[in-house]
Amino acid sequence: MEELQFYQCNMETPIGTLVIKGTADFISEVNFIDHAVTADETVPALMQTCITQLEEYFTGNRQVFDFAIAQPGTVFQQSVWNQLVTIPYGRTISYMQLAKDLNNPKSIRAVGTTNGKNQLAIIVPCHRVIGSDGSLTGYAGGLWRKKWLLEHERKVKYGEQQLF
Repeated sequence: MEELQFYQCNMETPIGTLVIKGTADFISEVNFIDHAVTADETVPALMQTCITQLEEYFTGNRQVFDFAIAQPGTVFQQSVWNQLVTIPYGRTISYMQLAKDLNNPKSIRAVGTTNGKNQLAIIVPCHRVIGSDGSLTGYAGGLWRKKWLLEHERKVKYGEQQLF
């Protein structure tokens, strides 16, 4: 069986550097990092598509991503991540609502843990999940980035507003 060839590149954004990892067939990681990592000199067309779509997102010209993604996880984790991509651009839901949407309200803690293990920042929009009281809670990229992403989406979708 042929082993998959993984590639890696960096992307500068208005809120810091993203590292993007994947193959010619799928993107497996998009994460904020504190400093650039060694990038491959050439990357597959799919990685360039990912970069282009993220650039469009940051300029307010894209609300949905349409390239292949894959991240390893349990059946439960996959169900949480699949539910995250249904949260509309510019909207938020609570961790409790996410658990209820999965028909498992008692799984709120596991939902929160799984949300934090998402390796596809922005693409699988875990930043759109907030506390039941409307507060910003947990974001691997830092709460300031979560706030920026949510305000960016609201501004693009609904016009100028201040959320938090």
